[in-house]
Amino acid sequence: MADAISEIKKGIKEKKAVMGTAQAVKQLKLGRLQKVFLTSNCPQSVKKDIAHYSKLSGCKTEILSIPNDELGVVCKKQFSISVLGIKA
Repeated sequence: MADAISEIKKGIKEKKAVMGTAQAVKQLKLGRLQKVFLTSNCPQSVKKDIAHYSKLSGCKTEILSIPNDELGVVCKKQFSISVLGIKA
């Protein structure tokens, strides 16, 4: 878990993080993501979409043990984030 959080923070620092379902799906379709993080309370339909596109592009998917509002805090945003991608 701590590894995932540090990986997310590193991605944000290096400006490689993509936040939000729409942006993550778009980048997955283009094959530009190396890893996608989903929160524990991410909607099932979103998980299904991300899993499908991750499989097609060969991207790793990790489900975090924190809810979307906590991921927003980790990313220093004032809104909740359910999906976060790290660019390759």
